[in-house]
Amino acid sequence: MSTRNGRAVRYDRYGGVEELYVAEVGFDDPAPGRVLVEVHAAGINPGETALREGAFADTWPSEFPSGQGSDWAGVVVAVGEGVTGVEPGEDVFGWTDDRAAQATHVDVPAGQVLHRPAGLDAPTAGALYIAGTAAVASVAAVDPQPGETVVVSGAAGGVGQIAVQLLRLRDVEVLGIASERNHDRLREMAVTPVAYGASPARTLENVRAAAPERVHAWVDLYGGGYVAMARELGVDPGRINTIIDFAGAEEHGVLTRGTADADAREDLAALGDLVADSALEVTVAAGYRLADVRDAYTELEKRHTAGKIVLLPQE
Repeated sequence: MSTRNGRAVRYDRYGGVEELYVAEVGFDDPAPGRVLVEVHAAGINPGETALREGAFADTWPSEFPSGQGSDWAGVVVAVGEGVTGVEPGEDVFGWTDDRAAQATHVDVPAGQVLHRPAGLDAPTAGALYIAGTAAVASVAAVDPQPGETVVVSGAAGGVGQIAVQLLRLRDVEVLGIASERNHDRLREMAVTPVAYGASPARTLENVRAAAPERVHAWVDLYGGGYVAMARELGVDPGRINTIIDFAGAEEHGVLTRGTADADAREDLAALGDLVADSALEVTVAAGYRLADVRDAYTELEKRHTAGKIVLLPQE
């Protein structure tokens, strides 16, 4: 069995971005049923910050030293015994459940490897899994119907930009809450932008002004009280979904469907095809070297990025 030298993001204890470092790691040939991929792009996500900070230590604890990341795109290096359908040298994308994508290589089950279609570049493919499947599940949860009005809070973020486009593909009128610097981008996606107010009451006024008749459903991707705001507008709890405000969801009895509720392989393949066919645009806002992982997460945690941030482990 051969071993390849590589590098991977690690942290040894819960904490802030200062806990992140890049370690030298060896990658062996894959076991039966598995595939070894050279990673060319790996998306980063807010959930990884929460895991590293210990927010889910009771439910999804980290085993130290812990790796990071689910999203990846790259090139097949080797396949294990019994693997069919992919071969070394092929462009692929997919996900890992082992918090291991932010590395020069990733070893995954063959079922989590998809061929990357022409028209889907590696940085976009490497940013697609978590944000894309969260968007798919969030949109499906609120059951949007043609002609209805749906509000998306956090509309300019990585999940938000995908969600609003999926809603528009369903012929839904979409109001997107976002900072004013991102309003032109929302208009490009045929979304009506709604500005954050200086207070929740002001934001509510802005939503009411944009949708004077009725809001039928709400997709919350930001937290901070939007579940309560949706209920104040009279949106049925069964048509409100949040991926972040779990306290608000419990209080108001709304939905909390996200990536874990998606059909990972089917939904990711469909998203990849939509991007390849130019029916869906996924904005990659910035790319960072693996060595600059702290800078990448510092930028992500400002919560102002319009689109996705990716690590580029081969640079």
